Amino acid sequence: MDVVAAAQRIAPHIRRTPVLRAEVDGRPLVFKLEHLQRTGSFKLRGALNALLGGPVPEHVVTASGGNHGVAVATAARLLGIPATVYVPTTAPQAKAALIAAEGAKLVRVGDTYAEANAAARAEAGHYVSAYDDPLVVAGQGTCAAEAVADAPDIEVFAVAVGGGGLAAGTVLGGGRPVVAVEPEGCCALHHALAAGEPVDSPVNSVCASALGATRVGETPFAVLRGSRSELVTDPETLAARDRLWTEFRIAVEPAAAVPFAAWLAGRIDGLTCVILCGANSDWTPTPR
Repeated sequence: MDVVAAAQRIAPHIRRTPVLRAEVDGRPLVFKLEHLQRTGSFKLRGALNALLGGPVPEHVVTASGGNHGVAVATAARLLGIPATVYVPTTAPQAKAALIAAEGAKLVRVGDTYAEANAAARAEAGHYVSAYDDPLVVAGQGTCAAEAVADAPDIEVFAVAVGGGGLAAGTVLGGGRPVVAVEPEGCCALHHALAAGEPVDSPVNSVCASALGATRVGETPFAVLRGSRSELVTDPETLAARDRLWTEFRIAVEPAAAVPFAAWLAGRIDGLTCVILCGANSDWTPTPR
């Protein structure tokens, strides 16, 4: 999983997103503003690397809760490839609309990502996994590599986890300890670490459209096997999302606030880089 090669491949197509040094509750931290990436999330990095890391396919197929689908649809358009994206019926309309706007064929199947994924794998075409692919993981690793280049004093990364692609990429690309943070209601990595292998896990969280993998990927788990896991509640996540808006005018989707929630709770020490991974949602502050 070559992060350096991935960075070279995808550089013509992505934004190098900035870092923001800040102080919250008297403690310094660094935000990696990856929600400013094209497509509104980090997922474009992995999607592009998956399509550019070998012969360019004639047709690409994927399944997604939303963000990966937008990324694959965009990457396919940039490279002139037809794309079909399967999403569950529960996928937010904001994300589904972005997929369709990029010219991909959008297919809604089932109530969960797992059901949409099974349908996508049955269709002819070059399948691009949302996270269980070495090229995807390497592409996601370019995010942390940029952060360290811009802020070399970073001591630890805090990363939201769904299927594990971003967290595994951060381990490889950042060269720093990684705290993997998940919602209590969908924590596939946490269950996998407890079991010693990927296992099926329930999905019930406000973050499900982005972090709703029922099972962490085998490829990411091989990297994350020794990682530290933290869980946060949905109320903690929504409060963290609201603080990002109130204090910094940063509007992200709930999943992106998950690692910040763990940091706010004092569960992560050292100069932390919190990766704000996406902003594709119909965003409104939590009612007071």
